[in-house]
Amino acid sequence: MTVGEDDGKRGAQRGYDGAKKIAGRKRHIVVDTTGLMIRAVIHAADIRDADGAELVFAAVKEISQRLKKIWADMGYRGEKLRQWILANTDWELEIVQTPRRWGWYPEDVEPLPMPAFIVLKRRWVVERTFAWLGRYRRLSKDYEYLPKSSETMIYLAMSGLMLRRLALKEPYGTPSRQRLKLKR
Repeated sequence: MTVGEDDGKRGAQRGYDGAKKIAGRKRHIVVDTTGLMIRAVIHAADIRDADGAELVFAAVKEISQRLKKIWADMGYRGEKLRQWILANTDWELEIVQTPRRWGWYPEDVEPLPMPAFIVLKRRWVVERTFAWLGRYRRLSKDYEYLPKSSETMIYLAMSGLMLRRLALKEPYGTPSRQRLKLKR
């Protein structure tokens, strides 16, 4: 995720991502299957996603021994990252592919209809975590001077989220108003 709009502050490690046309920093996070944070790394936006993944995976390798499979989006494809994972870990990298919208069809064959929106397998877990982080004011924009402070704010936000969930009395958290109406 690229973070821009820094309220005029300039800090260390800023760059420009030519593909996304955004200046600032990128956030790389590794989450478990429920969306809870394992590790986050912040770096300048001019580093490619696949190269930034090496930074976060190296940090995850130090703290997580049970990790076996990684689902990643199309920005992390590439042989260099796959070779790094094979050489340094015993993890399996699976790139979540978006279905092709275009193709070559003979003139007499009608292409299959393609829906406008498709839910991709496992990609929504990370997107949901970024949405949780975006609810915190200090993380909605890049206010921090140093990338390490921004990384610390991510950990504080996730710690607050996990503490709130642990403090709830019911085993799956407090039911929402919609769920209360569904229970009879």
